[in-house]
Amino acid sequence: MSLPFTHEQFFEVFRRYNEAVWPAQVGLTLLALAAVVLLFVPLRGRLVSAVLALLWAWMAIAYHLAFFLAINPAAALFAAVSLAAAADFAWTGAWRGRLQFAWRDSVRGTAGAGLIVYSLVGYPLLGAMLGQQYPATPTFGLPCPTTLFTAGVLLFLKPRYPRHVLIVPLAWTLVGSQAAVLLGVPQDFGLIVAALALVWLAMPVLQRKETPA
Repeated sequence: MSLPFTHEQFFEVFRRYNEAVWPAQVGLTLLALAAVVLLFVPLRGRLVSAVLALLWAWMAIAYHLAFFLAINPAAALFAAVSLAAAADFAWTGAWRGRLQFAWRDSVRGTAGAGLIVYSLVGYPLLGAMLGQQYPATPTFGLPCPTTLFTAGVLLFLKPRYPRHVLIVPLAWTLVGSQAAVLLGVPQDFGLIVAALALVWLAMPVLQRKETPA
């Protein structure tokens, strides 16, 4: 696949973004940790959804439009889709309260926790081990680590959840995982796991199995 930018240009965008928005990365990570804590608190789905909405809106405006668009015209489309996800989380979860979450001791919970830890800790550590040096490296709040975090949080959804909220995160796992090969970002291989998790969540049989009789 031919890309309209080079590997060097791609990582240069990360450098310019990270230098321009610092210390927003710290704030976004703390916000994500707050959402994880809220997974333990009953009836706090509106707040968790609001965090997800904010993260996807940030990704659209602060990254795709403000920086990535300079090297990739498709960033305008990526921003629009990300804003659609933000609107979906805001409307469906934060406003209407149709997304409720619960921490669970199960395979699904283990997978969700694993994706969350990987997005916040494993992802940057793996990048550093591979020789990616800050600020020219993807940080939390950018599309791929944020998608990994979102998939992890969504694995704690309580049935019955509207499956349309899975569409954009799943689409981005497919788009973003290509960076692992095409752009030399091996930590994005984790998006394949996230994609499988989101496909699993989208299966109607899962909701039927987990809904109390």
